[in-house]
Amino acid sequence: MTTRVAIVGGTGKLGGIIRSVVEAEDGFEVHAVLSSSSTLDELDGADLVVDASSPAVSIDVVRAAIERGVNVLVGTSGWSAERIALVRPLVAAAGTGVVFIPNFSLGSVLSTALAAAAAPFFPSIEIVEAHRETKIDSPSGTAVRTAELIAAARGAVGPVESPHVDQRARGQQVASVPVHSLRRPGVVAKQDVILSGPGESVTITHDTIDPARAYAPGIRIALRAARDAQGVLVGLDSFIDLGVRVPGTVEEPPVADGDVSGQVAGVTPA
Repeated sequence: MTTRVAIVGGTGKLGGIIRSVVEAEDGFEVHAVLSSSSTLDELDGADLVVDASSPAVSIDVVRAAIERGVNVLVGTSGWSAERIALVRPLVAAAGTGVVFIPNFSLGSVLSTALAAAAAPFFPSIEIVEAHRETKIDSPSGTAVRTAELIAAARGAVGPVESPHVDQRARGQQVASVPVHSLRRPGVVAKQDVILSGPGESVTITHDTIDPARAYAPGIRIALRAARDAQGVLVGLDSFIDLGVRVPGTVEEPPVADGDVSGQVAGVTPA
């Protein structure tokens, strides 16, 4: 049976990439493409809603889908653990599923997992993320997710050391991790996680060069996962086995989905 997909924000950069993937994917078809001038009534008749809108609009899209009993795949940035927590009771009451993907790039997800795995061994950790000047929110959803997983991995050793955080130039603290956001032309998306200890440092860098090619594999995984999801799931690492053990996570049995392999990471504190 074909899954009819409504894409909110389908005329934007990410939305356009998602639309191309849906159109090329067996078992899926584009039901509606919503822009900033559309009403959410256009979600009617969809089997799956994909949200690639803006942080200000995203919560309304998720609520509208839940009210219609339709699963949602959220690719919009700006969803912190605290904000996602507000959605959980709505999803539980409706018996639907919402999948939040801070970054569709497999390389980005792997970089975040590596940073979280290394986090307990370094007392000082900071994140520098850069996006094109048109990105309206900061920190990025990827940086927030990375900081939250770093904090979870450091549960046994405590928060990172971040002196002088009262000074504005020291960045915004997310789960005790200072995050510095750059918005400038000439960059698509780049994140550096800098881990420092006595006499040494490690930098884990992910650089997106071609978004369409970088995001497409993750979008395909997320579409299939979101179609049949129940409850709230966060991150591509919920559906694929990265082969990286992150302290503070609890492994669960593999996801029961014919096309989505891997194991669910228990660290989704959102």
